[in-house]
Amino acid sequence: MQVFELKGEVRNDLGKKATKAVRREEKVPCVLYGGEANVHFAVLERDLKKLLYTPNVYLVNLNLDSNAYSAVMRDIQFHPVTDRALHIDFYQTSEDKPVAMEIPVRVTGFAAGVQAGGKLALITRKLKVKALPKDMPDEIVVDVTSLGVGKAIKVQDVHVEGVELLNAKSVVVAQVKLTRAARAAQNAQ
Repeated sequence: MQVFELKGEVRNDLGKKATKAVRREEKVPCVLYGGEANVHFAVLERDLKKLLYTPNVYLVNLNLDSNAYSAVMRDIQFHPVTDRALHIDFYQTSEDKPVAMEIPVRVTGFAAGVQAGGKLALITRKLKVKALPKDMPDEIVVDVTSLGVGKAIKVQDVHVEGVELLNAKSVVVAQVKLTRAARAAQNAQ
């Protein structure tokens, strides 16, 4: 799993006025939970761009004043009009405790159903997994080479070493749909 370094400063003043003052300084208020006590802090908005606006999932190394924490991003609140980050929740991780998070899915291969005139559709773009932070993959790779027209790959067909998939077994990850042109060609035969 990729690591992202983030520096912040601990906040002692909490509440509406203090939070608005933090946002005026172009900082984002954050909270780190899952450890001994919740830690409220603020980070510069420009430092978050590479963390927020990417499909990748990161393990975040937080440097808050003189303390260092390892965490994953749990929840983000955006402004409804400007799309600026308003608040971020981080969850503290430890090496011996599994963590659950959503990991992006990437398909590989040229599906047999696509060669026959079908269209490949990635239905589930992220899968929820549970694993130790050291075993957490950057992405889940699904091979669709043997997928025929009208066939689907479900969560029960996906296997990743050292990772437990938390989605329902019947959820469709990818499928090859029959297109109108392929259906017309089948009916003409």
